Amino acid sequence: MKKTVWVFQLFLLFWAAGALAEGLEGCDEHIKYGIPSAEPILLCRMGYALSHDPQKKAARWVAYHLTKEKLEGTQARSDDFRTDPDLPPGERSELKDYKNSGYDRGHLAPAADMKWDARAMSDSFLLSNMAPQVGAGFNRGIWAVLEERVRDWTMQRGAVFIFTGPIYAERHPHIGPNAVSVPTYFYKVVFDPAEGEAIAFILPNKKLKTGDLPNYITNVDTVEARTGLDFLSELEDSVEDLVEVQIQPSLW
Repeated sequence: MKKTVWVFQLFLLFWAAGALAEGLEGCDEHIKYGIPSAEPILLCRMGYALSHDPQKKAARWVAYHLTKEKLEGTQARSDDFRTDPDLPPGERSELKDYKNSGYDRGHLAPAADMKWDARAMSDSFLLSNMAPQVGAGFNRGIWAVLEERVRDWTMQRGAVFIFTGPIYAERHPHIGPNAVSVPTYFYKVVFDPAEGEAIAFILPNKKLKTGDLPNYITNVDTVEARTGLDFLSELEDSVEDLVEVQIQPSLW
C-alpha cells in the first residue's frame, strides 16, 4: 500500500511539472529566477508570464524581464482591452465587469513597458493582466509614478526582473456580473541580478499622495509573507536570503 501511495505521489509530481512546463513554455526569459507559485492556470505571453486565480478572476502574480533595449522601442499604445480567450467563462474578468464599477482596468505588466513589440503591447491589454484599481490617486497617480520609477531604474541598470500582483483582505468588494475581486493592496518586486539587489512595495488600493511612495517600501520577505508566494527561488539559498531581506532604498 505504501509503495502504491509513493508511486501515485511521484506520478502527481511529474504531472505537475509537465503541466507547469506546458503552461509557461516560451517564458524562460521571464521566470529565469523562479516561479512564485505553481498555480493550476499558468499563462505565457510574449512580454510576461502570469499565474491566474480563477476564484478572484485575476492574476496572483505577473512576472517579466525588462531591459533598456525594450524601453527604447517605439510601438504605440494599442488600447485593445479585451477578455483573455485562453481562460474559461466564469473564471475570468470581462469588460462588462468594469463598466460603471468605479474602478480602472489596472495593468500589472504596464503597456509602457511593452513598446518593443506590437504583439507584446497588444497582449498587455488582455484583462488577465489587469485587476480593479482605484483610478484617480492610484492607477493614474502613485502607481503610475512607481511604474515610471521602475523604468528609470531599468534604464540606469540595464535590466531588471519585475513581479507584480494583488493582495486581498479576507473580506473585500467585488465588481461586475462575474464578481471580480477588488484587491486591498498591490505589490511590486524589482530585482537586479547584476547587482544582487531588490526593492519591494506594498501599496493600499486607494487614493494616495504620490510623494508618499517611499513610505510603502518594504522587502521581498514581507511580500512573500503577505502573499504566500516564493520569489527568486532559483537563486542560491544564501544569496536569496540576503536579497530578500534588503530594505535599502538608497541603493535605488
